[in-house]
Amino acid sequence: MATEKAQYFGTGRRKSSVARVILTPGKGEFLINNRSFEEYIPSPAARLDVLQPLTLTELEGKYNISVNVNGGGLTGQAGAIRLGITRALLEMNPDLRATLKPAGLITRDSRAKERKKPGLKKARKASQFSKR
Repeated sequence: MATEKAQYFGTGRRKSSVARVILTPGKGEFLINNRSFEEYIPSPAARLDVLQPLTLTELEGKYNISVNVNGGGLTGQAGAIRLGITRALLEMNPDLRATLKPAGLITRDSRAKERKKPGLKKARKASQFSKR
């Protein structure tokens, strides 16, 4: 009977993006939708955002991360991946909460696009007012 490798799961959401993250002990391989991390997220700012929970807990390069993300754009997906990694780390070691909470990584960012209202062009944009 083979010994199972430990796996830690975390789900992150941001705007309309959903990320399912799997953390396994390893050499630091990072795959997003079966593509490399650098290839999937070209923006250096978004990369820093995604890696923030690992940097704060000093666990970079100690875990293989596999992510399945869909919906939304690059920024929303990066935020969803970050929250998923944070939740997986908390599942692995609840003591990391003291490090992650002050940085604001545990809170889900609930801001989302406002719905379009009838009679308006967008959620709040109206056509120009004419006096005459």
